[in-house]
Amino acid sequence: MLPFSKLVREGKRAIPGTLVFDGDAAQAGYAINAMCYSFNNAENRAKFVEDEEAYMESYGLSEDQRKAVRDRDVLAMLAAGGNVYYLAKLAGILGLNVQDLGALQTGMSLEDFKANLMSHGMTETHVADDERIVA
Repeated sequence: MLPFSKLVREGKRAIPGTLVFDGDAAQAGYAINAMCYSFNNAENRAKFVEDEEAYMESYGLSEDQRKAVRDRDVLAMLAAGGNVYYLAKLAGILGLNVQDLGALQTGMSLEDFKANLMSHGMTETHVADDERIVA
């Protein structure tokens, strides 16, 4: 990630500790994001599981992107231009869920991340005005 001061000088949005998904990241990550989008189709998920290398080749992933996928390194996938919303499909194939991704992105253990989520949870129930809707 570029140092904060360089990002500000270049007029880019900077959020300390966060990889901002901007136009440059979108261009850099096009191949990995296109591949992950393809996982909306069950047949494509099966093809990936059958031969990851061939599937990555068919989408033209860069070596950095391929290494990140091979290593199951979600943070490296993000750094290589991956968008978390597209990567969620790949994460599912790899046996990860959204909480796993959140823990990785924040540098927390999964247990700490879940506890943090629960500490912000709602404790009251809204009863719907329409009796057909069960709260």
